[in-house]
Amino acid sequence: MPASDFDMNEIHWLMDMFNTVDVGLVVLDRNYRVCVWNGFMENHSGLLPSAVKDKDVFDLFPSIDEAWFKSKSEPVFVLKNRSFTIWEQQPYIFRFKNYRPITGKADYMYQNATFIPLTTVTGEVAHICVIIYDVTDEAMNKLELEKVNKKLEKMSRTDSLTKLANRGYWEQSLRTEFKRLQRSHGSSSLLMFDIDFFKRINDAYGHSGGDEAIRHISDLLQKTLRETDVAGRYGGEEFAVTLVDTDAEGAKVFAERLRSLIENSVIYYDDKEIKLTVSLGIACCDDNFEKYEQWIEAADTALYHSKENGRNVVTVYDPSMAH
Repeated sequence: MPASDFDMNEIHWLMDMFNTVDVGLVVLDRNYRVCVWNGFMENHSGLLPSAVKDKDVFDLFPSIDEAWFKSKSEPVFVLKNRSFTIWEQQPYIFRFKNYRPITGKADYMYQNATFIPLTTVTGEVAHICVIIYDVTDEAMNKLELEKVNKKLEKMSRTDSLTKLANRGYWEQSLRTEFKRLQRSHGSSSLLMFDIDFFKRINDAYGHSGGDEAIRHISDLLQKTLRETDVAGRYGGEEFAVTLVDTDAEGAKVFAERLRSLIENSVIYYDDKEIKLTVSLGIACCDDNFEKYEQWIEAADTALYHSKENGRNVVTVYDPSMAH
């Protein structure tokens, strides 16, 4: 075969590979005008090479983050080094629709990219090649896994009956808040309360009636919480709320509002009305507490005093109660 025929065949093969390879190939000049546009880019953009040639890529695709794109490409022009981007940093460069049946949930194609310097015979970089990889399957799998893991994590820290934090997670958050207060010497309060005469409810309506009462209290509690507060089921019919950056007076206002809301509410269960009250204890974090367990003991002591003094009341902890 003559050398000229071989060269023509080689060029034909290269052009065939260039247009059929399953990655995007775009060549841009120093002014970000499109010089080369392969079959992958044509198929996904719907734009022929003749339609994009010598056009500003940012005019063609306004969705490209120009400042970000240039921060990736300018070092390639200047330093002659390759640059890489992954979809976690930027989901895509070219906003192409996703046509993959497996990852049909994705609205667009997730992309990784490589920026390659193209040198002239004199060693200057006058053009760069941007290679676009479709990583939609990989991205969606990772996102789905993260979603499942977040759901499992939430389940692991949530009480199934009340949808509040379970005791383990709530206590961990209280420990964290206690350490923060030791550093900042700020003011946060702990509220603990339980349902009055809960055994009578269980005896009269069974455990399912008792569960309904606990759920009812939880719903009312969640409606009263601020975004920064952390509420948990401490055990049985007992609840705990960490009131962040709230002094004893503020905590008492919160507790009284909750107490009144519960007292004036009604549960309808098995065609019967159930009325509930709760007893509440409050303890403001004290610099004398050496560990967070003392904070819990103080709030629990205040709760005990509420139960000893007629129930359906709010008591703020005083050190004299411990004696």
